[in-house]
Amino acid sequence: MRLAQGPLHFPEERMNEQTVHLKAAITTPPSTLNTRQTSASVAGPATSPAQRQVCQRCVMDSSAENIRFDANGVCHFCRDFLQKQTPVLDKSDASRSAETRELIDRIKSAGRRKRYDCVVGVSGGIDSSYVLHLAVEHGLRPLAVHMDNNWNSEAAANNIKNLVTRLGVDLYTHVIEWQCYRSLLQAFLDADVVDIELLYDNASQGVVYRQAKKHGIRHMLMGFNAATEGLMLPRGWRHFKWDLRNMRDIARSGSATTRKFPGIGIWRRLYYHKVCRMQQVRLLNYVEFNKSQALELLEERYDYKRYQYKHYESILTRFYQGYLLPVKFGIDKRRVHASTLIMTGEMTRAEALEMLESPAYDPAEIERDRKYFVKKMGWTENQLDDYLARPPRSHDEFRSDGPLWTKMRQLRGR
Repeated sequence: MRLAQGPLHFPEERMNEQTVHLKAAITTPPSTLNTRQTSASVAGPATSPAQRQVCQRCVMDSSAENIRFDANGVCHFCRDFLQKQTPVLDKSDASRSAETRELIDRIKSAGRRKRYDCVVGVSGGIDSSYVLHLAVEHGLRPLAVHMDNNWNSEAAANNIKNLVTRLGVDLYTHVIEWQCYRSLLQAFLDADVVDIELLYDNASQGVVYRQAKKHGIRHMLMGFNAATEGLMLPRGWRHFKWDLRNMRDIARSGSATTRKFPGIGIWRRLYYHKVCRMQQVRLLNYVEFNKSQALELLEERYDYKRYQYKHYESILTRFYQGYLLPVKFGIDKRRVHASTLIMTGEMTRAEALEMLESPAYDPAEIERDRKYFVKKMGWTENQLDDYLARPPRSHDEFRSDGPLWTKMRQLRGR
């Protein structure tokens, strides 16, 4: 989709609170830029923070290698968000209610006479937890599915337990054999590629699909949503999540195996969707989703314990996003998360800049996680330092189904 060249306008008759937020994000004068370094010394391909250009609407900066700025200093990530996500976020209450009712009726009809009518993948994070809450609130009979890669925080485990217990929902947990996961993670770390979370993200999807197939369930409710995750990640900050071929090639390079790994590739995914007629449903895109309000509800009803930042329910993800990414790759993913909240009016740009001035998480906890990571992986401190000092490599140096997937999407006209 070609980006708009001028300001976006919203029909006045369709104005609602969400639209006001989006218009404010476009028209509010930019705050004074502050590109002070936000974490420990940053290595990798990015320029130093003082040299980076920062978007004057959100907080994305030139650490994203493919970022483009217009004459007003506004980045293309903002414009892409408004072009693609406004139709999702800018809906009247009546339209949302009608679409949600139709969706719930469709799920109930497909699940009639079955023990469950949907599967909800849960990680312990806000988004998936709120999806499970909404599913029960709307009278659905979900099976909660969790993929445990042996890196869960205690808070995440307790949050999941409290949710399923108080909601009266069955929980299926797939625990990956630690030696299997450790060997694969070791191979990814030895390969120096950016997306070590490709393993978790792919396996968690694979487990959800397999449970849906086992129980004859067509609808899988996912936590991904436009309101908190609608800003696309820059090129080089992640890898194609269905790329089982890439995972296998990286595994072979490190003498690891995916034999016991519950992954899913593009062909298996196509089979589930086309033959089994399964569907992924982004339920949070059907409702007026406000992260702060959702968090308050979870805390009040389920004794939910919040994390410092998005996706910090996993110890590995916390250490990866808060330490490994900034130090080795020069990437601070908080910029993407904060920029999305700026665009939806849940955070001001000034608040985001202030947040980015602080470390990704408490330095004392970073040190604890560093020691935990070294011990769990069977490393020494010197091995971790050597890993951080090595230059990054691209996932494209390994075999990949990414180009094939891109071609398939083009042929489908997406």
